[in-house]
Amino acid sequence: MTLTLAARMGRIKPSPTTAASARASALIAQGQDILALTTGEPDFDTPSHIQEAALEAMRAGQTRYTAVDGTVALKTAIQAKFARENNLNYALNQIIAGTGAKQVIFNALMATIGAGDEVIIPTPSWVSYPDIVKLAGGTPVFVECPAADGFMPTAATLAPLITPRTKAIMLNAPGNPSGGLFSRDELQALGEMLADRPDILVITDDIYEHIRFTDAPFLTLAEVCPELKEQVLTVNGVSKSFAMTGWRIGYGAGPAPLIAAMKTLQGQSTTNPNAIAQAAAVAALNGPLDCVEMQRQAFQRRRDAAVAHLSKVEGLEVTSPQGAFYLFLGLHGVIGKTTPQGDTLHSDGDVVEYLLTQGGVALVAGAGFGLSPYMRLSFALADDALAEACLRIERALADLS
Repeated sequence: MTLTLAARMGRIKPSPTTAASARASALIAQGQDILALTTGEPDFDTPSHIQEAALEAMRAGQTRYTAVDGTVALKTAIQAKFARENNLNYALNQIIAGTGAKQVIFNALMATIGAGDEVIIPTPSWVSYPDIVKLAGGTPVFVECPAADGFMPTAATLAPLITPRTKAIMLNAPGNPSGGLFSRDELQALGEMLADRPDILVITDDIYEHIRFTDAPFLTLAEVCPELKEQVLTVNGVSKSFAMTGWRIGYGAGPAPLIAAMKTLQGQSTTNPNAIAQAAAVAALNGPLDCVEMQRQAFQRRRDAAVAHLSKVEGLEVTSPQGAFYLFLGLHGVIGKTTPQGDTLHSDGDVVEYLLTQGGVALVAGAGFGLSPYMRLSFALADDALAEACLRIERALADLS
């Protein structure tokens, strides 16, 4: 048998973050001393009250199919969360739960994007956005967001890219990999920019909402610009805030026709999210946030320590993130240098490879996020391991000439 893959598979590539994590894991399995700073997930256990809710659900027989778009209990908890924390009111038919926030975004783009449609993606961006757009048949349109702007898009940078073919815009705050946030004024300016384009869908990925290092309240576009609510899909989930990455529960809220289309698509792919994980997510969303605050404080402590250490390393440009658990480190001062082995570092990929093989530290090259020369460092690991990783980076870069 000669297997021929669909042409659409040629449009996409494996996730760079997943590939970097797999490479580090393979080296560790071979016995090499590697500190992996590639993983985009909290290193904490899921809080005990959430685990108990899953156990209770299993004992109660909640192990069967549920509604495609989530149980009434989960959608009601999501509804209450949006009203309580984001001043957003949605009917249950405007809410969908999926197998992680990634599936919610995937469903939204597959339901709305076709050949010839353009999706504006500010970079640096999460690695999966452009590939999902390509798989849907659309064209990613990138706009580079410099460190001077906190790696975040503005109305001024986005407006010139909007064309009659623009079908969607991706927004992510706190951003991965930048940790950037929007101010109220910036969101209002985006709203004004979109005032005469009700045909453009804005997908706001708020998955890192609770991991912020500022006293300013969290703001999302549909809250600040309620006039845009019918063209905004607000995406979130329990993975990052509640250390539940493996439970695979994400959710979104937006215009009812879009949610209905996403439900149909999900019904013909994965059907409902895991029933037990849904029960656990109800406990997470309805429960106390002290566990979330504990984790947030730990991330802030780690951020401060890593920024303090790496800011002193020659060649690195360090921007302190306002949220999430990543540093997006500039490498302009490293590119062009020579390793002790005589190799010239021409790209951020070369730097990451050098740090992996010679420094024993695994990171992700900025090219995967659409902006070079940078590299992403995840500080979602124990304080002592993070301190050792920063020291290894410092020593490896000091050996360059």
